[in-house]
Amino acid sequence: MSLRARIIWVGVIVVLSAVLAVPNFYSPEERRASPWIADNGINLGLDLQGGVHWLLRIDTGTAVRQELERTESVLRDILEERGTAVPEIEVLETGVIKIEGSPDEIRVVRGLVGEEFDSLELAEENGVLSLRLTETWNREIVRRGVRQAQEVLRKRIDGLGVTEPVIAPQGEGRILVQLPGEVDPEAAGSLLKKTTFLEFKHVLNAAPNEELLSAKLAEGVPEHQEIVFVRNEDDSVAEALLVPERPLLTGAMLEDASMSFDRRNRAIVLFTWNSQGARIFREFSGAHIGERMAAIVDGDVVTAPVIQDRIGRRGQISGQFTEQEAANLAVALRSGALPIPLVVEEERTVGPALGADSIRRGVRSILIGGALAILFMLVYYRTSGLLADLTLGINLVIIFAIMGLAGATLTLPGLAGLVLTIGMAVDANVIIFERIREELRSGKRTRNAVEVGFRRSTLTILDANITTLITALVLFRFGTGPIQGFAVTLSIGILSSVFCALIVTRLFIDLVLSRGPQALRI
Repeated sequence: MSLRARIIWVGVIVVLSAVLAVPNFYSPEERRASPWIADNGINLGLDLQGGVHWLLRIDTGTAVRQELERTESVLRDILEERGTAVPEIEVLETGVIKIEGSPDEIRVVRGLVGEEFDSLELAEENGVLSLRLTETWNREIVRRGVRQAQEVLRKRIDGLGVTEPVIAPQGEGRILVQLPGEVDPEAAGSLLKKTTFLEFKHVLNAAPNEELLSAKLAEGVPEHQEIVFVRNEDDSVAEALLVPERPLLTGAMLEDASMSFDRRNRAIVLFTWNSQGARIFREFSGAHIGERMAAIVDGDVVTAPVIQDRIGRRGQISGQFTEQEAANLAVALRSGALPIPLVVEEERTVGPALGADSIRRGVRSILIGGALAILFMLVYYRTSGLLADLTLGINLVIIFAIMGLAGATLTLPGLAGLVLTIGMAVDANVIIFERIREELRSGKRTRNAVEVGFRRSTLTILDANITTLITALVLFRFGTGPIQGFAVTLSIGILSSVFCALIVTRLFIDLVLSRGPQALRI
């Protein structure tokens, strides 16, 4: 390729990189507010711009109990399907399924467990069976709970509009959540920890309080029914409702949910059912016009309106919501219910002042490191050192451009990766210049020495940088949070440094040599 062609395409890359790097020097708010600044750029991590950090733990006791209750239900269903007598089965708080019955019933259950339930360990004492989950299955339940919780948390956090959150497993049964930027810790924490399980139930009876409702029920609360409460703002009981234990519809059948306002400008939640939910809702509402249906969120009745007409795919939940509460409820419903409650093990807030101090120190380290590298190259390699310093500046511009274009997140370890990149870029130029010096000392002419020097140093530079790149990719694949930030910056820096050392530095040297061999001093 001719010298002019190389000047043109390297020039295009440098100019384009400079344009793409500009948004990185503005905050995300400034980028969004200005029509003249592209809304792409490097996102700052939690350690640089502040934010909220949580370490959440899966409630393993609840996870195990849920699995045992599911197993109990399946066990009963199989026994009923086979026409076998069902013994007394009870799930204990100790994490055991206790089964009592006649010897024949116990023998049938023992055989059934051996055939169908490899997740259970069986013990028998005095004719009573005790079933508990195996250690392997216990660990699988926790891993499955973490994966499901991660997906729900990610959807909820996306609904908050947080840029580049960190949601990652952290050891056995734990999840690390980091939300950089200006986040209300209390509101975000409430949204993350809330199980948010939505149920719609048919209101069978109602009274102003539990005592009056119980008085209506001569034989007590019927089997498979329960009493729920509508509450006032001060948490006092406004009404007691008798509803079935099993819901008609659940939040799992929702397709979408959003916050809106009614005609009186009160906050409400609009929702849309999926095809299954719409069919059930339509059939039920059409058959029970004039009756009431209760919308229950996490066991609390938020509204219990009278069905005025046949309802299809869409409906609304109205209650004593603030605008923020309605918005959070919509996000939680849209993302689905947490399969298992989460316990907060660690919570801390990183202030913007600490982040600003980290940025100042990081920038200072880059400037000092860069200045020392530039000074060394100028003193030791003279003209070629100046060319290497120009290449180093272009290298940094390209790195910032690629990171901004990719929407990468810059963390404090990422700044360390940037400093390391400067050192590796200088090292590549040192290898090239030393090779050229060797060729000059052997008696070759300047142009031949440059040609041979670049050719022989290329493999050395590629070998060193490719092995480092592989290490960075492994860190990114298996690391979390800060380690990934370091790996991203280092990977981009390696690719940019190799390009600049082998292409840009060679272009500058050829430009100098075009004025004559004596113009190049190495």
